[in-house]
Amino acid sequence: MAGAAGSRGRALRPPSGSIPTNPGVYRFRDHHGRVIYVGKARNLRSRLTSYFQDPAALHPRTASMVQTAVDVDWVVVGTEVEALTLEYAWIKEYDPRFNVKFRDDKTYPYLAVTMSDEFPRVSVVREAKRKGTRYFGPYAHAWAIRGTVDELLKVFPIRSCRDGVFKRAKGVGRPCLLGYIDKCSAPCVGRVTPEEHRALVNDFCTFMAGQSDRFIRGLERQMLAASQAQAYEEAGRLRDRVGVLRRALERNAVVFTDSTDADVIAMVEDPLEAAAQVFHVRGGRIRGERGFVLEKSEDLLSSGYLERILQRVYADQSDADIPKEVLVSCEPESGDAWAAFLSQQRGSRVDIRVPQRGDKRSLMDTAILNAKQSLAQHKLRRSTDLTSRSKALHELQEALGLAEAPLRIECID
Repeated sequence: MAGAAGSRGRALRPPSGSIPTNPGVYRFRDHHGRVIYVGKARNLRSRLTSYFQDPAALHPRTASMVQTAVDVDWVVVGTEVEALTLEYAWIKEYDPRFNVKFRDDKTYPYLAVTMSDEFPRVSVVREAKRKGTRYFGPYAHAWAIRGTVDELLKVFPIRSCRDGVFKRAKGVGRPCLLGYIDKCSAPCVGRVTPEEHRALVNDFCTFMAGQSDRFIRGLERQMLAASQAQAYEEAGRLRDRVGVLRRALERNAVVFTDSTDADVIAMVEDPLEAAAQVFHVRGGRIRGERGFVLEKSEDLLSSGYLERILQRVYADQSDADIPKEVLVSCEPESGDAWAAFLSQQRGSRVDIRVPQRGDKRSLMDTAILNAKQSLAQHKLRRSTDLTSRSKALHELQEALGLAEAPLRIECID
């Protein structure tokens, strides 16, 4: 069910009785018809009427949004989970100017496996996520994950070449160098079937997802059997593969003694901005991490801004990327709805909680410390960035209708 209120030249505020009390998602538009803000609510009537109180009682950013808007409409949904999904879809579609803006310090590298290809390829990418491709990460440094992949290709010799190289090798009937040094099973020249190559790819993905112990134990059993059968050359080859896997694991810090799969999400804030730090822990080891800063442009509590971070982290994740536990620094505004949403995406239960003690609390404290440092570094860069400062002064000039940008600003308390 959908409803609309207001139009150009008419009062923005809809009659209170016309707004349903159901959960839903709403959007404000300006006089050009552009969506300038998207939000969700458990009770649409309660939330929307809160925008039309005395402007002096509103957050300055909210008051500015209401003054800019000439129209508001809404869509009623059945559950809070549906509201979460629709809200993010609209934010992604319209990029509203009054919603939270994220400021990534950099583009983080991911490890991508093109599962939809006949012969899937592994590569390090910084691109937006594509359907049919499985991603691992993000990672702090591209060189580190490239080194890990180079080692793992000795155990899982899957394709890593570009399409052009693959087609050329297939045309001439000779593999590239990686095929000759046993870092690729050379599917381009038929050394393995599509099924055999995909089995290698599946093993590689399982290892990267954190299930590394079973591969190592399996190889050690094979190594022992080969040694007992006096097949020493084969035993030596298996020993080398075990060493490769162990070296790959050593690149990832051990943070939990068990094989915990969890995401650790910490947020710190000041009155204007907030910073988030995310650790992706798989099999008890940190397999990926990222941090970003967001501008606090909405009238939200800390729990509301944490929800914006959860949207950023999970809305485009595949079910394979969602762990069974999400550890957060504070409770999200709609914690039960988020747990239900992530459980639905994963296909099994996902718990969201604030860790109180033990290794998980210690890792959360580390994530909080990283977020604090990220926010401090961001502010330092902003303060020394002449371009940003000049832009801010020109925006102030336009807002105040000044003839030229101010050179001196005095504040009196």
